[in-house]
Amino acid sequence: MGRSGTRLPSFCLNRIRPHVRVRSPPIQAKANLNSATTDHKHENNGKVEEDKPSHGEKKPGFVMGRKIMIVVDSSIEAKGALQWALSHTVQCHDTVILLYVTKPSKQVTNYESNKNRAYEPVSTLKTMCKQKRPEVEVEVAVVEGKEKGPTIVEEAKKQGAALLVLGQKKKSMTWRLIIMWAGNRITGGVVEYCIQNASCMAVA
Repeated sequence: MGRSGTRLPSFCLNRIRPHVRVRSPPIQAKANLNSATTDHKHENNGKVEEDKPSHGEKKPGFVMGRKIMIVVDSSIEAKGALQWALSHTVQCHDTVILLYVTKPSKQVTNYESNKNRAYEPVSTLKTMCKQKRPEVEVEVAVVEGKEKGPTIVEEAKKQGAALLVLGQKKKSMTWRLIIMWAGNRITGGVVEYCIQNASCMAVA
């Protein structure tokens, strides 16, 4: 006597297919990705090596030195201004220009004599500069001019000076107050003229 009943359909596990597949990237894609990364690294390395200067080599124009003009003569004030500039403003890559202004002479022989006479105190100050700051380049400029103030201002502009340093005698507080109150109505002398009319910064 056989069993009677409903026959359940049989299931085959092989017929069940997953709907989500995890696929690894193709080998060719990996190779392309690695090649692109390697090329990018090479480009970066090449860029760094190109921008970085070699050992002991400096880029041209990397440091731009200034021209600092110092008005000198045989006075103590001029020497003090030079010492102050060497200690407080002049840097190793700057150029110091020692400016000496002489009165104009009609004859050529007198001009040469005045020029040689002017070089005596200037050469002493130049030696002092080289002793105190041997790494700084020092130049000497001797010019003629009827009026000292305009001559200094014109020469500073001509030389392209970034800073003009002048020496002056210490004046009383009353005189300073008068100059400040009067403004441009009173001529304060060579130093005041240069400070007001120089195309660059001027200190005294």
